Amino acid sequence: MLMSRVILLVVGLNTVITVGSVVLGYLYLAPAVTASSASKSEAEAPRKVTDYGFYPIEKIVLNLPEQSRERYFVLDLALQADHKVPVSTFKLIEPLVRSSVITSLSRLKFSELRLLAVADVQSRIEEQLKQDFASKGMEVPFTSVLVSKLLAQ
Repeated sequence: MLMSRVILLVVGLNTVITVGSVVLGYLYLAPAVTASSASKSEAEAPRKVTDYGFYPIEKIVLNLPEQSRERYFVLDLALQADHKVPVSTFKLIEPLVRSSVITSLSRLKFSELRLLAVADVQSRIEEQLKQDFASKGMEVPFTSVLVSKLLAQ
């Protein structure tokens, strides 16, 4: 009889401890779960157009020799950045951007460049720009490069 009471007491005590730990764990972790879900919803919320600034860099001309004659490409770019970045920053970096674009694309033959998709041209330019900025120890003031015009002649 005494042994069954002890077993009943141990089982009851284990049940109370288990339920208590589950309740405390839920109360302790519930704020963290709601905070992380709130931060995820903020991160996934689309940004407004006014959060961005687009800075044009127009008429970058590439001369590409071909067997029979000279060919050329004309590119217009737009650098996408946070709207808080001043326009003067982009005026200062424009020569570096032009040089970087010419350097990266002039390595290609006309036929190769013409076959590239616009997205490939954009990614190639963006990669080269980030490398050039890093090699000069400069911070990249834009988030992405957009090709707004591409003319091949």
